Amino acid sequence: MLSFFGFLITAIIIVGVILALTYFVNTPTNDYEKHSAYECGFEPFGDARSFFDIHFYAIGLLFIIFDLEIVFLIPFAIDVEASSLIAYVNFLVFMIILLIGFYYE
Repeated sequence: MLSFFGFLITAIIIVGVILALTYFVNTPTNDYEKHSAYECGFEPFGDARSFFDIHFYAIGLLFIIFDLEIVFLIPFAIDVEASSLIAYVNFLVFMIILLIGFYYE
């Protein structure tokens, strides 16, 4: 129990030191890049009720979904030789569903 509190106190001290350093070391600048349009094309300041193209968000969400699905393939890829036939069939079904999703996208 003592090691947990030691870890907790150490973490709080490290966070405090980092916050203090960023407060004292940071030099605020007001440059052009801060006020330019983001990658999506929106102006950083303006009317919040403007119309936007949903295509950008749909592609972004699909990228996140398919990127996270790749994480499910890592355990199979690490231990292919020790996997059973059931695991291989599950892998194939998962890949088929993933490929259908890519085709639909």
